[in-house]
Amino acid sequence: MPVIDAYGEPIPPDSTSMDKLVPLRVLHVNKFLYRRGGAEGYLLDVARLQRGAGDTVAFFGMSHPDNEPDLPYAGHFPSRVELDPPPPGLRGRAAAAGRMLWSTSARAGLSRVLADFRPDVVHLHNVYHQLSPSVVAAARDAGVPCVMTLHDYKLACPSYQLLDKGRPCDACVTGGPLQAARRACKDGSRSASSLLAVESWLHRRLGAYDGVRILLAPSRYLAGVLTSAGVYPDRLRVLRHPVDVDRLVPKATPGGGVVFAGRLAPEKGVDVLIEAAARLPEGVGVDIAGDGPSRAALEELAQRVAPGRVTFHGRLDAGRLHELIRGAAVAAVPSRWHENQPLAVLEAFGCGVPVVGTELGGLPELIEPGVDGHVVPADDAAALGDALSRTISDPDNALQMGRAGRAKAARDFSPADHLAGLRAAYAEAGAGAATAAAAR
Repeated sequence: MPVIDAYGEPIPPDSTSMDKLVPLRVLHVNKFLYRRGGAEGYLLDVARLQRGAGDTVAFFGMSHPDNEPDLPYAGHFPSRVELDPPPPGLRGRAAAAGRMLWSTSARAGLSRVLADFRPDVVHLHNVYHQLSPSVVAAARDAGVPCVMTLHDYKLACPSYQLLDKGRPCDACVTGGPLQAARRACKDGSRSASSLLAVESWLHRRLGAYDGVRILLAPSRYLAGVLTSAGVYPDRLRVLRHPVDVDRLVPKATPGGGVVFAGRLAPEKGVDVLIEAAARLPEGVGVDIAGDGPSRAALEELAQRVAPGRVTFHGRLDAGRLHELIRGAAVAAVPSRWHENQPLAVLEAFGCGVPVVGTELGGLPELIEPGVDGHVVPADDAAALGDALSRTISDPDNALQMGRAGRAKAARDFSPADHLAGLRAAYAEAGAGAATAAAAR
């Protein structure tokens, strides 16, 4: 699809500064460089696509034992720091807080990588906390244009997720980042919430992200939130994440149960899905793929309210995960937070499986009720169970809905269109950086 601005207007590609036929040198920057979540999965998949298109790609991030092997610039990465939970001791916590605000080691390391790799563009992802916006300053000093893909709401919400103690909240969007300190919305902790609030407030006051020329939002909802918060509305562009349906074998026969794929954390609403499992037709099970901090509590809940009906598979490789999805009649995305553009929906569609999701965030932009799935209220086990049961009870229709989802994914979320959209964003960022440099 074309790149569109925050108001839904298409942005025409500008091939004058970066011709589509000329291979690019792209440096991707993200704090983690392994498949830890959706952001990292997107990062690594896009890098693979870019390399397949002839571009030269390199990475910069934080040192971590799980990072992808054979990263040429790993010696320049800043040291590993874990912030959840925070480091023990007053000195450790003070050092971590300082790094969240401005990481001198990340800036110095990236400066060395930029001097050696000489990229055409720096593509930022999740750089908050472990890397900090110091990496934007390094790119600015090197004269390299920056594009940033937004994977969450951090620039509008200090705690990332538009949640206050597990409930949807837009206080910081409408009232500024210091609302987080007043509401203690980060795990109910006044100190943790205050640190995040001050971090966001200070970065805004100092224009720490001013060097990012284009910000890419995978959903109109996310772009709308940042626009409402006054976060670079003129630089926001909507570019949806891709899914390569040619790499996914579609479901061939009707039938199956329910599948969930994702992180096992409170905001994902897996507890609501388990409550809904007790309402499903007799003999229908729920398969849960993924891991996370809530797993033990969810296993206990499943044993109590739906004994024998929920199977936890843990984290699976891509092949096994897609096999599990294809074996289901329907995929559930029961999130109680404003999902951006979850890969779980696109992968289910790619596998030919319809999706039942909640009405929050970018999910309604992906699911067309009655065509490729259903949309239900969040935190409503009865409504979720009813929608899942209706889908399962008509397996032939469910199969048709899944095929409609796959056709949509192939039509609207193709890798080729996404790469073209990235090229347009890179070109626009390059032109903007050149104009800014000339003005200086």
